[in-house]
Amino acid sequence: MVGLDPETFDHGQTDFVLREAHAIAPCRACHKAGKKHREAPARCNDCHKEDDVHKGRLGKDCKQCHNERAWAKTRFDHDKTDFPLKGRHRKAACQACHPNERYKNITTVCYDCHRLEDVHRGRYGRKCQDCHREEKWSRITFDHDRDTKYKLVGAHRKAECDGCHRKGNIYKEKTSQKCHDCHRGDDRHKGRYGRKCQDCHTPRRWDRARFDHDKKTKFPLRGRHAKTQCDSCHPGDLYKDKLKTDCYACHRLDDVHQGQSGKLCQRCHNERGWDKKVVFDHDLSRFPLIGLHAVAPCEECHLDAAYQGAARQCIACHKADDDHKRRLGPQCGRCHNPNGWRLWRFDHDRDTDYKLTGAHKKIGCHDCHTRPVRKTIRLGKSCGDCHQQDDPHEGGFGRHCARCHDTKSFKEVTFTP
Repeated sequence: MVGLDPETFDHGQTDFVLREAHAIAPCRACHKAGKKHREAPARCNDCHKEDDVHKGRLGKDCKQCHNERAWAKTRFDHDKTDFPLKGRHRKAACQACHPNERYKNITTVCYDCHRLEDVHRGRYGRKCQDCHREEKWSRITFDHDRDTKYKLVGAHRKAECDGCHRKGNIYKEKTSQKCHDCHRGDDRHKGRYGRKCQDCHTPRRWDRARFDHDKKTKFPLRGRHAKTQCDSCHPGDLYKDKLKTDCYACHRLDDVHQGQSGKLCQRCHNERGWDKKVVFDHDLSRFPLIGLHAVAPCEECHLDAAYQGAARQCIACHKADDDHKRRLGPQCGRCHNPNGWRLWRFDHDRDTDYKLTGAHKKIGCHDCHTRPVRKTIRLGKSCGDCHQQDDPHEGGFGRHCARCHDTKSFKEVTFTP
């Protein structure tokens, strides 16, 4: 009805105000030739249908995401949907979650999108959010101490999940909390010490035992026992085979005495060392050590460790010292004493039934004791037994020499008719 000057026409007087990129668009972009100006479309999709990369899947209300400044710049607020974008999801491209421009019936389950990134291969279930967060997939937020009934302490804190959760589905198959079930291969005791690993070991270090033998048993470990390996005393099953606590039960093969000294090893030995500070009191034995015997080395009398085999007779040790050549018999103790071999104390008048009188006092022992004696000394008491060769009567007056002679001198005669 009126002449229209495109250069001066004020589009603001219409029901479609031109803003941003629309303000510089040529008239023919919206007003097609042969069409009335009022027939120009007013909805975005009517003009931008060809520009819709979503192919109509997001509907025709383009202004929900786009604006007049630039078609490629969107202002869609994903947080207003049922799946707010957090962390790295904010920077993800739309096509990463909406393939082929599909926006309806999109899953919000982590596993559906991150199936290929699941290093657990489905064994830990599909509740990815229990461990992972949107900030970084490799950053684990699962707190084993808080979220489970098994707190991780010591070396367990550094253990990989697969170290304990090796097989099966973590939600379907419960992982055992018993040490032996995981550390069966580490058990160098081969099951002989049972399965109560926590009695000796700690999660800090498997090879460092904390079992207190002194407090938990009736056999405190002292001396060299404290450094002894467990297997040395416990060769069998720890809980089935009860050990004897007497020394001889373990040290039978160490008994150099061959059982002759009995089985009460503690009477002489102690835990510091088998040969350390032996406290045997020889005076309580059948042969008390007196005089020089007290300082004599054990090896002088005990030629081997079978101590009871040592003889107690003097002659057994002092045969080489016997100047009498056994003529005075084997009872050395009748004359000699342990204070010194040459300190003899024999008194013929007191210790025998034949007193020495007269010239007999000056003669030597060997003058009468001329032959070796094995057991007991048995010499004749009559004069003729010793003086037969001195008898000038040649036996004519008999053997009773004392009727005429005395011990002062053989030549003096005291015969009284």
